[in-house]
Amino acid sequence: MMFLGYGGVALFFVLIVIVLELNRKRGENFSEYATAGRSFGPFFSTMAFVNTWLPGTIFISFAGYAAAAGAIGFYSVPYALLAVVLMFLLAKPVHTWGKRFDLRTQADLLGLRYGSKAVRVIAAVIGIIASFPWIVLGMQSLTLVFTYLSFGQVAAGTAAFIGIGVLVLRQVWTVRMGARGLVISDMVQGLVAYGVGLVLILGLITWFLTNGHGFAEAPEGFFRLPGPGSPEGPLYLFSLVLTGALGGWCWPDIFVRLFASSGTRTIKRSALMAAPILFVFGTALSILALLAGSMPEVAAATDAVWFIAAGVGGPVVLTLAGICVVAATMGNVGANLQALGAQTANDIVGVARNERIEDPRAGKIAVAVLTIVAGAIAVASASTVSGLIALAMISYQGIVQLAPTLLLGIFWRRGNAVGAIGGMVSGFLVAAALQIFFPIAIPFLGGMTSGVAALVVNTAVYVACAYLVPVPARERARVDGLFDSLHEPAAAPAPLAEGVAR
Repeated sequence: MMFLGYGGVALFFVLIVIVLELNRKRGENFSEYATAGRSFGPFFSTMAFVNTWLPGTIFISFAGYAAAAGAIGFYSVPYALLAVVLMFLLAKPVHTWGKRFDLRTQADLLGLRYGSKAVRVIAAVIGIIASFPWIVLGMQSLTLVFTYLSFGQVAAGTAAFIGIGVLVLRQVWTVRMGARGLVISDMVQGLVAYGVGLVLILGLITWFLTNGHGFAEAPEGFFRLPGPGSPEGPLYLFSLVLTGALGGWCWPDIFVRLFASSGTRTIKRSALMAAPILFVFGTALSILALLAGSMPEVAAATDAVWFIAAGVGGPVVLTLAGICVVAATMGNVGANLQALGAQTANDIVGVARNERIEDPRAGKIAVAVLTIVAGAIAVASASTVSGLIALAMISYQGIVQLAPTLLLGIFWRRGNAVGAIGGMVSGFLVAAALQIFFPIAIPFLGGMTSGVAALVVNTAVYVACAYLVPVPARERARVDGLFDSLHEPAAAPAPLAEGVAR
């Protein structure tokens, strides 16, 4: 049995490597390494977005939440659809400015928008700090995969090291090929994770409905949503959805997917293609988890709901279920490492050296270093992850603090660098402090989460500075030129001398 489970993962790994080697491209520069040459069409762009947006933990923590709490676990579906709406709206400014000014990262765009190296560095640092715990958790998330696919032959502790080793080995191709390799592998990984995964989910839902695990058998309270008088508070569900929708485009690995697309129309078409995928897959997985919540085994270990449910189909179905998690995890962890490596080289090292990084080796070195560090931390914390999970929760509330600077900056001319810096820093610190004292929700704020409460402070600082801080006429003219360029014909990448503090 173990040969079947581990052999299936090995075959999938080999398939990914073959696909990557067949599409390897030599002679790239840093922009090619970071953005894949802005060359991919709608299908590849869609699968790259979906495989980055839906991590392996969608089958574990997100499904586990639905199995433990019921209907509130569906919250990931509306926030994903709202994020797709934002993707549609972001398409033109992000692609136009990205191509015109050869932008490589999210922080690069913010440095351009505000004409500030400080904004660029702070945004890069926040993105790295907030994302890194999720890379480590992504590496550890394969523990359940290799535990279940060993069919009782490998202990959880050993399985954790196997999972970490597989993902670290996978990053060899992330280091070598950058964004192009990620987008190409996302296509294969996405088809397996969410195509094969959806087929499994629908089959398992049918089995549960016809074998005494219907909606009527769901535990008491599974269809209750937080409202007035509830323990969580009336604003709790709203906060979850808002944080997810706004925070989605604050993650560097998600945002850089916009730069890999070939044009504005490509991004918009990708948004239209991604919406039904996210809706159908997210809804189906949540329904399956909710139905499986009536099983005593699932109630005792909700994070294992995907594997316990798949187990009713026998060893082959369980093996396919494990491969789906591996495929989704590879896409998310790889995208995170590539994006953070590019930001480290481009927006921290490049700014420190006061030069525009052109050699792709800088990005490769940064990705390699981050992979080694993440792997070492994952190994060191493999048996005790509670502190890391708490840090990851704080980081999610922290990453959304880029939203006012990012979204208001892209859609509103008035914001300035002082407001961007003040908003990001104050929001991040307030979110971290509130998360420590109120890890779930803030009772005296109606169940508002720490991230949303901090967003109020963040936005207030940003808007106040927009109106109260004087901006030189030259800076106003530069920003007006950026926004006016959105209505001009496409142009070749602009030289650095075009008044941009980068």
